Amino acid sequence: MARRERPQVDNTHEPLAKLLGILASPWTLLLLHRLHIEGPKRFGELKRRLGGISTKTLTDRLRMLEAEGWLTRHYEPTVPPQVTYTITKKVLELDGVMIELDRIAERWYGKNAKKG
Repeated sequence: MARRERPQVDNTHEPLAKLLGILASPWTLLLLHRLHIEGPKRFGELKRRLGGISTKTLTDRLRMLEAEGWLTRHYEPTVPPQVTYTITKKVLELDGVMIELDRIAERWYGKNAKKG
């Protein structure tokens, strides 16, 4: 029996599909949330704060978000080099969304969450 190929859908021209595609990438929302709440962070600090994220995935997400203009990367040529990541004004537009998601997460999964 021949395998059916899924049709390829080009969502690159749909703004909502583009936005949701970025936000739905694993670790992206949590990474943005950490930077939003805690402020600028260095790579190692982010890796520790996110707990469980691989070096490769964190590197990929940071590069993607920088390329999209969601993060800035500040490089200090010290020994060892220091690289700090900061969210841009673009991400601040998600402030209300992130706060509401945080509230829902606490209600659903926090210490005092009700089952069912």
